[in-house]
Amino acid sequence: MQDGGAAGESGHANEGRTGLLNGFAAYGMWGLVPLFWPLLKPAGSVEILAHRMVWSLAFVGVAMLFVRKWGWAKDLLRQPKRLALVALGAAVITVNWGVYIWSVNSGHVVEASLGYFINPLVSIALGVLLLKERLRLAQWIAVGVGLLAVLVLAIGYGQPPWISLVLAFSFGTYGLVKKKVNLSGLESLAAETAVQFLPALGYLLWLSSQGRSTFAGEGAGHAVLLASTGLVTAVPLVCFGAAAIRVPLSTLGLLQYLAPVFQFLLGIVYFHEAMPPERWAGFALVWLALALLTWDALRSARAGRVALARAEIAAAGVLDDAVAVDGARAAGTGTSRP
Repeated sequence: MQDGGAAGESGHANEGRTGLLNGFAAYGMWGLVPLFWPLLKPAGSVEILAHRMVWSLAFVGVAMLFVRKWGWAKDLLRQPKRLALVALGAAVITVNWGVYIWSVNSGHVVEASLGYFINPLVSIALGVLLLKERLRLAQWIAVGVGLLAVLVLAIGYGQPPWISLVLAFSFGTYGLVKKKVNLSGLESLAAETAVQFLPALGYLLWLSSQGRSTFAGEGAGHAVLLASTGLVTAVPLVCFGAAAIRVPLSTLGLLQYLAPVFQFLLGIVYFHEAMPPERWAGFALVWLALALLTWDALRSARAGRVALARAEIAAAGVLDDAVAVDGARAAGTGTSRP
């Protein structure tokens, strides 16, 4: 029994390590992807986006052939409301992908990273506005600090940080839609890219007919890079899916900050983007808000674990008492026999 228990604990630990490695891989790739998009020039942002849609479906289709799970597609096709939500998800992630690619290739990597720092705050705000969720005090304070950060950045820029806000709200809306659709990562990407495929392919064919496509005119290496946009989209998502089923949600919540941290550092160190004092002040306020959220989430998770442990102990105590009472009754019955 001890050997079996030790083997079980070892297997659980291995699963946890595998989950963490996949989580680091997913968020690490998402964080380093700003290095990839400039390699696709002279292709424009819209052409890159269209190739990403087309080739993502191709790679996901190959992955689905290996998985061999198609029942979800039949169920989805019989549910118009879920299909409409998938189309909405495809639309908002198209906006997100397009703005992100444009921002990186236009020298706005730091502002793009801010969008993903703000995203948890936007998700909370959407939960309150649309799902009527109730917030704890620390969450209200974090949202307030986040709004102050946006105000500071807007004053510093002379306009709202629209790149950050579009990225944050589009991805926040996408997360909300995915929650309603309730598909796994690979299935969701397959459904969304199926919606995106025909418009994207049509645009690429039109671009080629106008002699403006770079796919065939910039050499085989450029064509391979454009085709690899599907891998760049699918591989991190597969890693994320492997992490999501193996590590606690609180751990994933902490790992999600890796991507914008990497993007922020790339923007400053590699792309040499300017960081005037007002931008530092805005980022500092956002990080303060995220620190409050993280502290509150960890405290809430710990309180939940303590409450669960106490409930299990209480249940075990009640069970022991019941067993004792049954034993006493049995003993009493035995002594009263003639």
